[in-house]
Amino acid sequence: MRSVSLIPLLCLMAGVVAAQTPAMQPAGEDLREIFRQGRPTTTLDIDNDSLLLRNDDGLYTSGLRLSQSFRVRSSEGWRSAGWRVGQQLYTAADARLRPDQLRALDRPYAGWLYAGLFYRIEDADGSELAFGLDIGCIGPCAQGQRTQDVLHQLLNQPQPQGWGTQIENEVGVVAHVGGRGPYLRFSPHADLRPGVAARLGNIFTDLGGDLTLRFGELQPSAAEGTVYGFLRAGVRGVVHDATLQGGWIGSQSQRTVEPRCVTGEIEAGWQWQVARWAVRVSVVGRSNEIRRVEEAQGRQEFLRLSISYSP
Repeated sequence: MRSVSLIPLLCLMAGVVAAQTPAMQPAGEDLREIFRQGRPTTTLDIDNDSLLLRNDDGLYTSGLRLSQSFRVRSSEGWRSAGWRVGQQLYTAADARLRPDQLRALDRPYAGWLYAGLFYRIEDADGSELAFGLDIGCIGPCAQGQRTQDVLHQLLNQPQPQGWGTQIENEVGVVAHVGGRGPYLRFSPHADLRPGVAARLGNIFTDLGGDLTLRFGELQPSAAEGTVYGFLRAGVRGVVHDATLQGGWIGSQSQRTVEPRCVTGEIEAGWQWQVARWAVRVSVVGRSNEIRRVEEAQGRQEFLRLSISYSP
């Protein structure tokens, strides 16, 4: 899998960047203004399968991200920029199994620790274009075992047994580019928006698209804010996933598996926003990501919680 050509994805990303070059020319000049004058929003994102009140733990088991963005109005909409730090943890389907009990096609243990910057252009019609760059490391350097040990002590869950087999250390760089179309409004209380995103790097290289349906009180009011439900369905084409198959320079002796070329995801949830606070909670179902593994064995579910504050 490490020899798969990246040319199609590179061409796609280059085309998107080239098409937006006029809009991106002021970006470097605007960053200082955005950070100095933009309204800050601090967001904590949490993904965790244990939040579904189940006692089992495995696959994509935890994701934590803290970010801060600064947003200013422009002549055509909005511009924003910010930073983020995060950690993602992956384990075998049953984290209680010892290394000698793991199946050949069980998911490898892996941790991804990163920090990054992003820049976003938003038009008045709701469409947007975003760019980002994350730098971090995969492997023991990501401190995945220490994080999960602490979480399991707090949740009174059995300690995971297989971190000694995790993906090896490698420094990672991942570039992001993505966009969303304008809202397609069916009524004042329902709309639909498409999105596309690509990642390129030695940790993740993939291309995905999704559709998000919102329904409820979508127009903000000073007294009640917005309250709405949403349903999102997405598909992702995978070229490289280091959490499954290791990094580009990792040894061949590490425990790895082959990723499926196409995976799917569905998310259903609710968002509430009023004044300075926003809360978003949803349940995410993700299809099996490992080749030659049955869907029932590799399918995963987790709860996603996002809390934002804008002073």
